[in-house]
Amino acid sequence: MSSKFILMATLATATALAWQSASAQASAPVSREQRKADTAAANTAGQLTAPGGGEAPKAKSTAKPSTQTREQRLAETAEANKAGQLTKAGGGEAPQAKSTAKPSTQTREQRLKETAEAQKRGELTPAGQGGPTK
Repeated sequence: MSSKFILMATLATATALAWQSASAQASAPVSREQRKADTAAANTAGQLTAPGGGEAPKAKSTAKPSTQTREQRLAETAEANKAGQLTKAGGGEAPQAKSTAKPSTQTREQRLKETAEAQKRGELTPAGQGGPTK
C-alpha cells in the first residue's frame, strides 16, 4: 500500500514540476519589437483574422489584379444599380428582377370603387384568412 502511495506521490510531483517548467518557458517575456515582427510576419502570410471577423484566416488570392480603372468600376456599378442587379446593403439576398407588369390604367377612385363593390359581393379575402369567403 505504501509503495503505491509513494509511486503516486512521485508521479504527481514529477507532473507538477514538468507543468511548472513548461509554463515558465511559455510565459517568458517577449519584447515589443519581437511581437510586432511576429504580427507583421503573420499579416504578410495572411494568417491574421479580419477585425471584427471571427472567421478563420483565408489564403491570399492568387488572382491577377484588376485592369479596370476606378472610374470604369464606378460606371459598371452605376449601370448594375440602374438595372436592379445589386444586392441590397446588408441583405445578402439575390436581387429581385424588376416587374414587367404594365402600370395600372385605372385611377385611384376607380380602384376604390371596384374594391368596395367586391367587398359588398363578399369576394374579398378577410384579413388573416387564406381564401375568399363564400
